[in-house]
Amino acid sequence: MRLIAALLLSTSTGALACGQVVTLPTHDGTTTRYALSAPQDPKGALILLAGGGGYLDLDAKGCAQKLMGNSLVRSQELFHREGFATALVDAPSDHMGEDGLGGFRAQAPHAEDLGKVVADLRARVKGPVCVIGTSRGAISAANAAARLSALDGAVLTSPVTVGTARGRKSWTAQTVHDNRIEDIRMPLLVVSHAQDGCFRAPPAGAQVIADRYKGARSQVVVVSGGTPGAGDGCEGRTPHGFNGMEAEVAAGIARFVRGGRY
Repeated sequence: MRLIAALLLSTSTGALACGQVVTLPTHDGTTTRYALSAPQDPKGALILLAGGGGYLDLDAKGCAQKLMGNSLVRSQELFHREGFATALVDAPSDHMGEDGLGGFRAQAPHAEDLGKVVADLRARVKGPVCVIGTSRGAISAANAAARLSALDGAVLTSPVTVGTARGRKSWTAQTVHDNRIEDIRMPLLVVSHAQDGCFRAPPAGAQVIADRYKGARSQVVVVSGGTPGAGDGCEGRTPHGFNGMEAEVAAGIARFVRGGRY
């Protein structure tokens, strides 16, 4: 299968009209859905892993009903403008409750599920397939990057590097460092915001991730600017989600994925 013009999902206003819903069989008899959308003749595909619980509640048109303010959910069309198809991945069918993915983010079956998304995308889209995870989604992205050789690159944005050791739920202690960063051999980009107000994602944590990396090409970027936004510091429409800087961040990620510098 190849991505065809029927998947070009733009409206008269230029706003993203979601995507084709693809359903895959995954761990222990579960299913995982993702929304696939693309520009004309895409040059590669980006697997987008939202933060929080990761449960998007995709509807039949591939539109996220939850986590709509997440930076990656908001940036799909920006990646299309850069020439990439996007695969917005929902939580598997056994993780659609209040906690969403919870502690599953760092487990091997989660990476194996994402490997099935990679394989499906390679049958549809030519070019590199890279994973991007933001906030708690960066835990999932690092897990996939450490375990899957099929990926061509990984991007961690506003990664969670500080856990809550005595949290009400044990999985809140989980961070990107629960994965074997040392096993990542593909190109790795880490992007943080200097004004990130989320205590779980301090900008200094980006370099700590890079220091564990043993591959051939990595870059750490700490951006500044945008607009403060409103709400909790860990929400998407704040510096944690690169509020007001979405186009700049998407363009920098695209340059890195194409083999250049952010």
